[in-house]
Amino acid sequence: MFDTDVLVVGAGPVGLTAAAELRRRGVECRVVDRLAAPQLYAKAVGVQPRTLEIWDAMGLARQALDGALLLRGQLVFVDGRQVSRLELELELAPDVPYRFAALPQYATERLLADCLVSHGGGVERGRELVSLDQDADGVRAVIRSPEGVETVRCRYLVGCDGAHSVVRRALGLSFEGGAFDEQYMLGDVELDWDMPPGYAVRATRRDPVGGPDDILVCIPLPGHGRYRMSMLVPPELGVAEHGGAGGTGVRHGLDSANAPELHQLQAVLDRLAPRPATASALRWSSAFRISHRLVDRYRVGRVFVAGDAAHIHPPTGAQGMNTGIQDAYNLAWKLALVLHLVADESLLDSYHAERHPVGEEVVGRTVRHARAGIEADPGSVRTLLRREAQLLVGYPDSPLSEPPGEVPAAGPAPGERAPDCGGLLRDLAGYRMRLFDLLRGPRHTLLLYGGADARPAVLDDCAAEAVAAAHGLLDVYAVLAPGARLDGLRMPVVHDADGAFRAGYGARDGEAFLVRPDGYLGARLLPADGGGPAEHLRRTFTGPEPDDRVS
Repeated sequence: MFDTDVLVVGAGPVGLTAAAELRRRGVECRVVDRLAAPQLYAKAVGVQPRTLEIWDAMGLARQALDGALLLRGQLVFVDGRQVSRLELELELAPDVPYRFAALPQYATERLLADCLVSHGGGVERGRELVSLDQDADGVRAVIRSPEGVETVRCRYLVGCDGAHSVVRRALGLSFEGGAFDEQYMLGDVELDWDMPPGYAVRATRRDPVGGPDDILVCIPLPGHGRYRMSMLVPPELGVAEHGGAGGTGVRHGLDSANAPELHQLQAVLDRLAPRPATASALRWSSAFRISHRLVDRYRVGRVFVAGDAAHIHPPTGAQGMNTGIQDAYNLAWKLALVLHLVADESLLDSYHAERHPVGEEVVGRTVRHARAGIEADPGSVRTLLRREAQLLVGYPDSPLSEPPGEVPAAGPAPGERAPDCGGLLRDLAGYRMRLFDLLRGPRHTLLLYGGADARPAVLDDCAAEAVAAAHGLLDVYAVLAPGARLDGLRMPVVHDADGAFRAGYGARDGEAFLVRPDGYLGARLLPADGGGPAEHLRRTFTGPEPDDRVS
């Protein structure tokens, strides 16, 4: 007997994403968090374009756009002189529907919590995981709350409980890495300077004797003149050492006991601000330490770790929360298919196979950037920004990515993000759509590209075989080339009126594109007939017919 299918430990952005996506897919889950109430701190504030794409698919884009601030760029000053001005909006291609944004973490958690509630879930607060053990059939978790101690029996458990994760410690995972010697402080304030709105400001003054540079970073937030400042701590403040976690000596995160006061933040502004500035309206402040660590495994049996429980690193580039959200988004659809008995449990191995290399890359990159700046990585500014935007995250070596029979001349390869495009028409719609409008559902999507020479019967047979292989959990569309008319098709039809899909995907007549529920291309197959899409889908869908819980 199980109390729930999945127990999610931790109700930050990562745990809320995992729970909301599981509930959206009809999976019973519980979410517990040790805090009695959400924290109203602007900790993680940067929202990457890829995260906004995920929120679009989850139905949250409108709420996020209503509350977030557009990040227009970054101004960099060294020794009082401006050395660069980065314009973010100029560096993203048309296939990117969203821009870089700033949104306080408490607002992110609120919109994700509302999403969870809309799917029939909720957060159980003041409940702390004490211990866990597992067997071949499930997980036994001991939860402590003001009401007493409860034992929860679940099929799977997802640890999203942060840098000092109880789940990670219970699993005995290694958490190798190191820590920065420098200590920093944060302040959520209002500034009265005349810097252009929407621009982050980075100001440094080089130490003449080779010590750490004096630094000030100001990230704009929604609200008049509001910024989150970060800087080195003054000598009179220090960050308390955290106890070890599983023998790793983890020192990472906030120390609110040593919170700086407004005058200490003002002293840094007086030294480093490129324009005269007075700080006021201090909402919150904290001192913090930075570690960089990565677990050796993201999965142990029926237990998983995600977000800061799996990887911690410097906050440069706003990678942490966004990477954790993608962890959860990657795992949730796989867990749902397994729990609905349409996929074998071996599908869950792909979570570690896909996300561990991403965590490794993010940890290494953020450490380089914290030490030497973004200039530490070679390449064009556009490539660097697309990487920071997490648009270049991919799974080319995943067991779920079909090796292409021939390397396509253009467009995404299997394992890469499925890009957006515009200019799509449907017969019943009087407006042009975007491809992402077709990919918002929680299922796999098959796109069959048809030109003037395509045969409707061949496309229909291919679609029918693929739908059967996916136990019906597949959306199928015929995307017709400009000017092509294929009468008699038994599937929904979309017209590539401007040729944008053909250009963006390098689509060839008769080619099939399989898009995973998390927006990554699983396969592109030419020709589409011959059972290729169905054969590929059987890598994922290996179980019997689905039960009636599948949506």
